[in-house]
Amino acid sequence: MKKIDCDVLVIGAGGAGLSAAQAAASAGAKVLTVDREEACGGVLCQCIHNGFGLRFFNAELTGPEYALRMERAARESGAEIRCGETVSSVVRRSDGTFEATLFSAADGVTKVESRAAVFTTGCRERTRANIAVPGDRCAGIYTAGSAQKLMNLNGMLPGRRALIVGSGDIGLIMARRCRWSGIEVAAVIEILPEPSGLPRNIAQCLRDFDIPLLLSHRCRKIIGRNRVEAAEVENMTTGEVMTFKCDTILFSVGLIPENELLKAMGAKLNPATGGPGVDSSLQCSVPGVFAAGNSLHVHDLVDFASLEARRAGESAARYASGAGLPAAELPVSCSRSLKYVVPGRCAAGESCEFFFRPTVSCRRAKLSFLADGSEIAKKMCVSVRPAEMLTMKADVPAEAKNLSFELEECK
Repeated sequence: MKKIDCDVLVIGAGGAGLSAAQAAASAGAKVLTVDREEACGGVLCQCIHNGFGLRFFNAELTGPEYALRMERAARESGAEIRCGETVSSVVRRSDGTFEATLFSAADGVTKVESRAAVFTTGCRERTRANIAVPGDRCAGIYTAGSAQKLMNLNGMLPGRRALIVGSGDIGLIMARRCRWSGIEVAAVIEILPEPSGLPRNIAQCLRDFDIPLLLSHRCRKIIGRNRVEAAEVENMTTGEVMTFKCDTILFSVGLIPENELLKAMGAKLNPATGGPGVDSSLQCSVPGVFAAGNSLHVHDLVDFASLEARRAGESAARYASGAGLPAAELPVSCSRSLKYVVPGRCAAGESCEFFFRPTVSCRRAKLSFLADGSEIAKKMCVSVRPAEMLTMKADVPAEAKNLSFELEECK
């Protein structure tokens, strides 16, 4: 059995994990990054379309190009990266250090000892089972991400005529990808009255290719015994039921943060995000454990995940060195027009960047930062919708006792 010692263990080598590794190594920590896949990048490797890196690199890149830049930066900073390694458990020992157990085909079992851990394990797709669509378990049913991997990495077509359930960004991008590959797309259906994906993807992936988007519609039943033959689609407003002939159905119905390892460690989760509750250092309820990226809360852009993970890496390096972190004891809450605010706790007198997911849609809104009920900062937001995250940098007053955010529509 091999044993490895490091200051910071980063679990997950996607965009967030590589950013955290680079930041921690640049701060002087000995960093080990592990990922169960055979190559770095996570889901970026199968995203061959462009649009990545506009905020983080000030350049428009494809997913693999973004991943390559992140990997190169992490390695050049001194971080060690091991792919094909699955982390089965992480235990916090009585002395405050951590022991992780890794499995790989090449090395068998490896034990890793670290002084801090950063979880950037990403998220998984919700499936047909999560939304309880009846019908046989026939061939031709995929999540949008699995179909994307099948096409972009394996060079295989999932079918000839597809129906896409859900208007999440991966589903929208796959609608375009299907058309490029000669697969007819019957429609994209969405149970909500507005799309779940980014406006740019609605325009570039659906409107530019004349693919129908049916809002307030749901998949009522899948028809087919051995292979998908059709799907029954119901109009939620009128009750009308339509039958779409298809041999393939792609589900793009949301993402779930992957936090099984954190739950096993006893970390407290935030029910609003599905990820752990964190303070302004992105430290979880377990001391020395940090989280960032889609395992913390689902982002709409990998650039945001990478920027957030940079802070987690810096905090982990500081913790591992023995330097103290700010005492983040001030609770942060938000109004009903915001689904959540991350982080949920801050230290008095520090500057912090906050992330939000709105629950409302409007053309203009004011995002207000309140300390003990008094507004101390504001930001005007244009074209607010649940599909797009909001961010705000703010200075926390040294004398504050309670912090909150409000989002109000401007008439």
